[in-house]
Amino acid sequence: MRLMLEYLEDNMYKFGLRSKQRLSGVNQDMVNVMSHALSISTRDFTIIEGLRSIGRQKELVKEGKSKTLKSRHIHGFAIDLVPYPVSWEFPDFFPVGDAVIQACKDLDIPLRWGGNWRVRDLREWEGSAEELVNAYDGSFYDLPHFELNSDEYPDP
Repeated sequence: MRLMLEYLEDNMYKFGLRSKQRLSGVNQDMVNVMSHALSISTRDFTIIEGLRSIGRQKELVKEGKSKTLKSRHIHGFAIDLVPYPVSWEFPDFFPVGDAVIQACKDLDIPLRWGGNWRVRDLREWEGSAEELVNAYDGSFYDLPHFELNSDEYPDP
């Protein structure tokens, strides 16, 4: 058993330097969820954006990549990630989403996901990430985006 545990620990995914830099300034609870998710995920992922300036947010709205100037990124309450090797295909996000959902439950930290904006707390979701995305009846999917629930983590 000990050999098996050592094998698993040696093969867990870990954040690289760029992901760690992109987590700088992000709320520690979000960092904890993402770190735990990465350690239990069956698919590697990288952080592509964390704390964001208002100028950057304006650019993203202008490009149609964001819908609001009141992004949770501005206060360090959100991150964007992508499966690694990089893929923008929905099915490649599902194992990562499953790991984040489980990490929220394990750490008791409420997150919301751009895969289904209607679910405000991933701890309450009982299905898979794929089922969560398929249950969404909206039109704006943002699978890279995860944010701390604004009810428990309000903007300053």
